[in-house]
Amino acid sequence: MRFYAPKGTTDILPDMAKKWRYLERKASDLFEKYEYEPIVTPIFEHTDVFQRAIGTSTDIVQKEMYTFEDKGGRSLTLRPEGTAPVIRAYVDNNMNQMPQPVKLYYTGPMFRYERPQAGRYRQFFQLGVEAIGSDDPAIDAESILLMIDYFRSVGLKELTLYINSMGCENDRPKYVELLKQYAIAHEQELCKDCRKRVELNPLRLFDCKEESCRRVMEHAPKITDYLDEDCKNHFNAVRRYLDMQGVQYIIKPELVRGLDYYTKTTFEVVSPLLGAQNAIGGGGRYNKLVEEFGGPPTPGIGFAIGLERLTIAVEKEGAFVAMEEKTDAFIAVADKAVKEPAVNLLYALRGAGIATDIDYTGRSLKGQLKYANKKGFRYTIFLGPQELETGIVQVKDMKTSEQYAIKLNELVDWLSNIVKSQTMGSGVTKQS
Repeated sequence: MRFYAPKGTTDILPDMAKKWRYLERKASDLFEKYEYEPIVTPIFEHTDVFQRAIGTSTDIVQKEMYTFEDKGGRSLTLRPEGTAPVIRAYVDNNMNQMPQPVKLYYTGPMFRYERPQAGRYRQFFQLGVEAIGSDDPAIDAESILLMIDYFRSVGLKELTLYINSMGCENDRPKYVELLKQYAIAHEQELCKDCRKRVELNPLRLFDCKEESCRRVMEHAPKITDYLDEDCKNHFNAVRRYLDMQGVQYIIKPELVRGLDYYTKTTFEVVSPLLGAQNAIGGGGRYNKLVEEFGGPPTPGIGFAIGLERLTIAVEKEGAFVAMEEKTDAFIAVADKAVKEPAVNLLYALRGAGIATDIDYTGRSLKGQLKYANKKGFRYTIFLGPQELETGIVQVKDMKTSEQYAIKLNELVDWLSNIVKSQTMGSGVTKQS
């Protein structure tokens, strides 16, 4: 019997996995320069973690969560997003006693039951950051700038940044009631799901993709017109910090994001390379979430980036050519009699930090060279009885087609120097 990957999942094969690792390395390097530290949370949590944080009126909780009972009868859910588990860990581990703000980043799989499409799967991967413990608008700006800096670091150029304020407990209830009354007046124009949302959470009306609902919501009251003084000042301060750094943005009052925990600042970055579903990352502030989990009043802000969509955008931008070039080597064995010395050389090179491989299938020399070329090794080392006898090996640069005669006892140092400096060492004789 042949088995297939479940619907909505995909195998990340080596070619793509290398690109993912590159994007993850670029993320961790940059995030740590901003003083964010790594955190790893469980892939599943108690279901209440997500119901409480995300909100029971959201599509995620109502339709998309993978929820199951364990053998002890406990309701558990595969995490559909990363913020709630991080906040649960913050409270669970008394991280409020650490110097604030606590700045964290994560990467890993998330799970949502939804219709699979390009860059969107039922098991998908996210990069994310959370800064917990500060209400300073400067840290809102830092989150936005960090996301923009990251996208630039991986080669993305044509991006649009949308920002908004969701208000807070002082102004949002009045606005939500106003929005509800507007929606009731246009209820016949709304889709079936949105008619339910009118009572459950009118803000979700802005998320609907149905054309009739979008037309209605184009003329709905805008939350930015109803912010109280504190929220308005906070939002204006965030904008000033972005203006100071020359970051262009568009204020989008209907940007509410898909989760109930957001307060004040929300933001989203879209790419023209992704078609209709063009959001590549987004986030916002969640000043009440720590309290929801039983912690002290603690503000926070963060964002998440979908790795699948990011990869599509970077590929379409042609930016993966900027991936760090590895200096690796392949040992082509010209005669089975030299296999043991070749294996010794293999481990000597690996011990010096040089990624090296050798043939394990008994290919001919021609077959080995074809394999090395197909796999993209930078250097091919030719080793046979003559090389052992003379103590000189031929090394071919597969990128430039240049060939070098290197003393066998100097080969490890020669390649090590290339790894360190990416320049050719001295005392090398080029062959014509």
